[in-house]
Amino acid sequence: MNSNKKIHLLVDSIKMALIIAIACGLVSVIVFLVSDDPWPAIYSFFVGPFTSLRRIGNIIEAASPLVFTALAVIIIFGSGQFSMIAEGSFFIGITGTMAAAIALDLPAGVHSVVAILFGGVCGAFVALIPAFLKMKWSVSELVTSIMLNYVVQFFAIYTVSYHFREVSSSSLASLAFKDTSRLPVVLEGTRIHGGVILGLAFCVLVWFFLYRTSFGTKLRITGGNPLFAKYAGLSVTGVMVAAQVIAGAIAGIGGGAELLGMYNRFKWTATPGYGWTGIVVALLARSNPLLVPLAAAFIGYLNVGADIMARSSDVGSEMVDIIQGVMMFLIAADALLRGLKQRMIVKAAKLEEAAMQEEAAKEVRA
Repeated sequence: MNSNKKIHLLVDSIKMALIIAIACGLVSVIVFLVSDDPWPAIYSFFVGPFTSLRRIGNIIEAASPLVFTALAVIIIFGSGQFSMIAEGSFFIGITGTMAAAIALDLPAGVHSVVAILFGGVCGAFVALIPAFLKMKWSVSELVTSIMLNYVVQFFAIYTVSYHFREVSSSSLASLAFKDTSRLPVVLEGTRIHGGVILGLAFCVLVWFFLYRTSFGTKLRITGGNPLFAKYAGLSVTGVMVAAQVIAGAIAGIGGGAELLGMYNRFKWTATPGYGWTGIVVALLARSNPLLVPLAAAFIGYLNVGADIMARSSDVGSEMVDIIQGVMMFLIAADALLRGLKQRMIVKAAKLEEAAMQEEAAKEVRA
């Protein structure tokens, strides 16, 4: 690793640590402003998630769906697109997996795999729509993906209400899933399920795809400079469409894994928002798939801490939404630590130049 890469990595690490510190400081400030008894609330927020194995498991459970949506966002943004379809693909993945979990009659293990893969196919199909519109008529993928998320939401609710609803339930809920479709729990005393392992595996696979395959290289080149990619002979449109379809499939698989790992029936009346939070996770991970589990775990920790604090104090859990918004602003602020990075690069260049001059002088004397 050359000196510039080391400097970028060091400064990015410092920046992330600073953002996390600011977020934690913001929590404390808000709690002191709104709470009549702030110290128990702060303790509940920061320490509460680690007071039992079940609560630690809650952090991992909360992080699991964010891993999939963050990976989808990394692929989409990495290709130079700004589609927000991860939310819709995740939710339609839930819907497709629900249908397969109820309607199919397959052996245990096979049933869950087929149901989750069907969810991935549904997610890929939904992601293809804004990609196709962009390719065919240059329609903004940002606008169409946001609008399509609402279409997906109401389509899913319609599907449950009129085709898979449990009529004896007083609220919107689907029929119970077949036991053969459920994902196994991997740690007793928690609800950590096989989907968590699948998410970790996808982090490695996406990293390998982006940095060790020819198509991943084409995707990153296209995202970095589409004009250069075009003149280099790459099919820019094809790469962008494929990237969105792959991202949609990953988000759909994540929706299926979340459904079969955490629930025994469909109970949503609106999209869960994991696609939007996945953007925060992707930014926090600096678009590195290998750092996504850590970033997702941190957001999961914030959510679990806020939930515990809301139940044990007079501070609402909505505070996490404020913190995530501030974190997005800070992450997107390119000026943050830019001066430090520039000074370090200049200093490293001067040291390298001095070393080269010294080496040249030694050769002359020899």
